[in-house]
Amino acid sequence: MSDSLPARALAPLAYHQDVIAYLKRAERHAWEWSASDLVAPEVAEVREAMLRDTYRLEPQGHPAVFEACHTAMERLGIAAPVTLYQANDGTMNASLVHVPGEIHLVFFGPILEKLSPDELLALMGHELSHYLLWSMDERAYYRASRVFDHALSYPDARPSHSETARLFSLNTELFADRGAAIAAGSPGPAVAVLVKVMTGLTNVDPEAYLRQAQEVEASSGKSRGMSHPEAYLRARALQLWWADDPDLPAWLEKQLQGPLSIEALDLLGQSRLTDMTRGFLARFMAELAVASEEIDTQLRAVFPDFGCSAEAPLDLAEIGVERIDDATRDYFIALMFDLAMADPDATEASMLAAAKIAAAMGASERLNAALRRDLKWTKARADRLVAQAAKAA
Repeated sequence: MSDSLPARALAPLAYHQDVIAYLKRAERHAWEWSASDLVAPEVAEVREAMLRDTYRLEPQGHPAVFEACHTAMERLGIAAPVTLYQANDGTMNASLVHVPGEIHLVFFGPILEKLSPDELLALMGHELSHYLLWSMDERAYYRASRVFDHALSYPDARPSHSETARLFSLNTELFADRGAAIAAGSPGPAVAVLVKVMTGLTNVDPEAYLRQAQEVEASSGKSRGMSHPEAYLRARALQLWWADDPDLPAWLEKQLQGPLSIEALDLLGQSRLTDMTRGFLARFMAELAVASEEIDTQLRAVFPDFGCSAEAPLDLAEIGVERIDDATRDYFIALMFDLAMADPDATEASMLAAAKIAAAMGASERLNAALRRDLKWTKARADRLVAQAAKAA
C-alpha cells in the first residue's frame, strides 16, 4: 500500500448502527439475552471439525498466503492468532469460521492459485473484516446477528425478522468489501476477486467490470440478494465509497432497500411506517379541518393515544413517487377511505381532502382506481372528485 494513500476508517454502516439502536430501544430483552454465553461452548468442536474435514495450511509450506494474511491484519489493525485451512469443496470462495479471539479462515476451490498478490490481500482483507466487525463495539454487531439467527430458527419467525437479517447481512458484505480495498490499497483488487469468484476466470479486468456494473445499475431494481448483494452492486458500492461520494448513503438505501414497501418491511421499516402513519393521519385531519366524533373514534381505533393537535403532520415529500411503492400508496389511500366512510355526513368533505392529498403524493390514478374498485363509484363520479381536487390545488 502506497504511503501516499489517505487513511481510510473502516466503520460499521449506518444500517448496522440503526439496527443496534433499534434492538436496544425496542427489543431490550432480546438484546440483553444476546450478551449471554458469548464464548460459544462448541469452539472445541469447531476446531476438531476443521482438522478432520480440511487441510490445515502451515507457514513454512505456504509463506505467501500467511504473509498476505498478516499484512492485511496489520493494515486493518487486527491482532489475533491465525489458522488457515483449505477445504475439499471445488467452488472458489473463502469464509471466516467465527471463534471469539481467534481467526480461522477457510479457502475453497483453487482460489489461492487464481489470485494475484494484491488480490490475495483483498481476499484476506474481506474475510478478516468479518472478524473485525464482530469484534467492534463490545461485539454489538455479533450480538445482533445472534438475535436474528435465534429468531429465524423458529418456524413462526416474522417476515420482518427475516428481512432485517437479510439487510444486515448485505450491509456486512459491503463492510467487508471496504476492508478488502483497505488491505489491498485500492478497490481494483477487491473487484477482481468478486469477478474471479463469480466466474472462475484467472484473468479479469476490474475496470471493465465497473463499467459493466454502472450499465446494469441503471436498469435494475433493489438487491434481491439473500446474504450477499449482487456482484455489480458490491463493485459499485465499493467504487463510490473509495471515491468518498457524498451521495453514497442515499444510493445504498435505494439499491439495498428500495422504496418503502408495506409488503417487505424490516423492523426499522415497521417503526418508520408507524411514525409516518401517525403523521399522515395528522396531515389528513389538517386538510379536512372538520372533525367529528365518528372520525375521532376511527382515529383512536388505529392509535388509541392519537391527539390531532399534538401530532406533527407528515411532509408528503416523504411518501413521494420514488419514496414508497404502489402497495404502500394503496395503504395510505385505504387509511383515508376508512376515515372518510366513518362519518356519512362528512363523506364528501373527507373524500375531497383525500383526493387533494393523493394528488400531492402523486397517487391520483391509484385513488381513482380505488374509488371504483373498493367503493364502487362510477368512473364519472371518481373523475369529478379528482378534477375538483386538482382545481382546488
